[in-house]
Parts: sequence; C-alpha cells; structure tokens
Amino acid sequence: MITFEKLWLLMKQRGISTYQLREKCRIDSKTIRRLRANDNIETKTLNKLCTALSCRLEDIAEYIPDKKDKKP
Repeated sequence: MITFEKLWLLMKQRGISTYQLREKCRIDSKTIRRLRANDNIETKTLNKLCTALSCRLEDIAEYIPDKKDKKP
C-alpha cells in the first residue's frame, strides 16, 4: 500500500494547509480526500505536489507492504 502520511507531516512542518495546497497546486478537494484515504493518485498529481512543496516523491509517499503480501 502507498501511504501519504509523510505528505501531511511535511505540510505540518512547513505550515501549509490543505487550502493552500489546493490553491498552489490546483488540486481539487476530491483529490485531497483521495490523498487522505491513501487512494490511487495520478502521477501528474504527485508531480504537482513535489513541485509545489520543493520535495522528492519519497518525502511525501511511502510504500508499506500489505500483511498478506509479506512472506512468512
């Protein structure tokens, strides 16, 4: 599973609200909800986020294996 917990932490550290993110990146509220739910996001959205936040992908997203994907 891809999680965006790092995005919210980075935004908090930098004092950026979701409103500012929507305005700066032109990301709609539906996409913000998808990010909060760790749903599928288009790569162009990830690009917008990295550009607006001056960061790398690994600064806002992280892969965490599902329990069923882990080998015993």
